[in-house]
Order: sequence, then C-alpha cells, then structure tokens
Amino acid sequence: MAEEQDIDNEELYEHFNYVAHEGQEPLRVDKFLMNFIENATRNKIQQSAKAGNVLVNDVAVKSNYKVKPHDVVRVVLAYPPPENLLVAEDIPLDIIYEDSDVIVVNKPAGMVVHPGHGNYSGTLVNGLIHHIENLPTNSNERPGLVHRIDKDTSGLLVVAKTEYAMAHLSKQFYDRTTERKYIALAWGNIDGDSGVIEGHIGRSLKNRLQMNVFPEGDFGKFAKTHYKVLERYSYVTLVECKLETGRTHQIRAHFKYIGHTLFNDERYGGDQILKGTTFTKYKQFVDNCFKVLPRQALHAKTLGFTHPTSGEFMRFDSEIPKDIELCLEKWKNYSANQNE
Repeated sequence: MAEEQDIDNEELYEHFNYVAHEGQEPLRVDKFLMNFIENATRNKIQQSAKAGNVLVNDVAVKSNYKVKPHDVVRVVLAYPPPENLLVAEDIPLDIIYEDSDVIVVNKPAGMVVHPGHGNYSGTLVNGLIHHIENLPTNSNERPGLVHRIDKDTSGLLVVAKTEYAMAHLSKQFYDRTTERKYIALAWGNIDGDSGVIEGHIGRSLKNRLQMNVFPEGDFGKFAKTHYKVLERYSYVTLVECKLETGRTHQIRAHFKYIGHTLFNDERYGGDQILKGTTFTKYKQFVDNCFKVLPRQALHAKTLGFTHPTSGEFMRFDSEIPKDIELCLEKWKNYSANQNE
C-alpha cells in the first residue's frame, strides 16, 4: 500500500476518451490509440493496458482487444508538466534576426516548437526562454509564440519579445497580412503551372492525428493555399506554396486532398511509393531518397511581417535545408537520365 501511495503522490494523470466511428474496422486497441494520442509510444500504451488503465466500455482490456464501431475507449496516461515548470535549456538557435521587439529563428526539422504530450524538453520554447528573459505568453500560455510549424517541417518563425509585439503580430496573422511561402516536394506531376486549393480543414473523424479537407465546409475552418510549380522531376513536383490562411497541417492536408501527398510525409501516406514504376531499381532509388530526407519535404522558406514598432514591412528568406537539397539532387539526376 505504501508503494501505491508514493506513486499516486508523484504522478498526475490525464484521461483520454474516444468513441469509435461508425465505419471503424476491427483494430487492436493499442494501434487505435496510436492514431489519436500524439507522441505516445505503442509500448507506453501497452504498459497502460497491462496496468489496467485502458478501458473499453468501462471494462479494462488487453492491448490486443479489437476495437469495434461505437466502442468507448478510455486511457489513462501521465500528465505533461504544468507550464510554470517550463525549463530553460541552452539549445543552439539559428537566429536570423533579433531586436528588442522580435526574434526570427530558422527552426530545424525534428525540433518541436513548444512542450506538449511526449515532448517536455528540447523544444524551441525551452531554448527561447534560456535566450530571452520574461517572454510574453499567449492565450495558450506558450511564451513568445504567435504561430508555429510542425515538428518535421523546417523553416522560419517570428517570436514576440514584448506584450505589445505579441498583440501586434497576432493581429497580423489573424488578419492574414503576413507573408508566408513554403517549398514542398509532392508526389506526382501536378496539372498546370499554378493553382489554388480551397477547402475547410479539420481533424479527421477517423484519425485524430490527421487533418482532413471538408470541401462542403461542414467541418473545420476555411483554408486557402496558392501554389506555383518550380520544377518537375518525373514522378514528383517541386512547388512554392503561399498560405492565405494558417491551419494545422494546411499544406500537407491540401496536397493530399488534390492527390499529390507530400514526399515522405509519413502521417499522410507519403512515405510509400505513390507514383512511378514497379522496377526494383526505382524502388531502391526512392528508398535512398527517403534515407537522405527522413521527413516530409516541406520548408517554411520566406516570412514577411510588419515590424510592431517601426511599421516597416520586413521580409526574411532562408536557404533550402541540406536534406531537401540532397533529395532534389537525386530526383534531378534521375529525371535527367529518364529523358536521355
């Protein structure tokens, strides 16, 4: 009893509750939960099930239980630490620009922007609070942040250093007066040299870690992406994307919606060969591309905003990261050989 009491005192818990969709096919409960709980490992879920903390319809189940339509699945996992326990960490930051109001950083792929479930340290925010004292917090208690990019997306972010700068920049993002351009490598030969993708974006009804496009606007929020083709390499296309809105996974979801999932985007199926031949050599070539670029081919290249104090419109540009460059070089060579 004493040991149980010690554990209870040391750990808080977070409850997740999900109802299986009408069209849910039989699926192991540990795999089912992997689709919903971001950054939770399968082993952690299995250990929770072993401890009796995974419940289906209020009955504890083993990790191999097959979830069926309408099942109510609950799981109990450790809470992330409270925001006031954010720890400053001496993490190298690629600072593009800094003054008394703002800081512009070039975030590498693999770095999480802010602490959350499964990522309590090593984030951009941990590095920022070490670099800058007394960062203002937004409505979500996230120091300095007025926008974000995904963990495995690289590129530019602006961070507010004062309350006024945060309010000013937040309104710019809300009013869509900022400039944000990305480069992306997408599967397939995209029709036309430019275009616009529109469609409300919201959480998938089947996989809560994915965002879906709802063209009828019955779910989600309005989203609009402009794109321009930069290069075509046989079975993939390099595009520049300009965001008119800033929804979660906007470019990733929009390009999957039009049938051109981003190259090596694991969450949206881009880590499979979606276009090309069945030749073994081609498969080996694509696998090599995946190895040099082990994440989705997406980079926030250009960022523009009005400076909160001076009123000057500032535009910053970043180089294409080495991993994307290496992948593009491979596709250039492959495409050139195909055309010979």
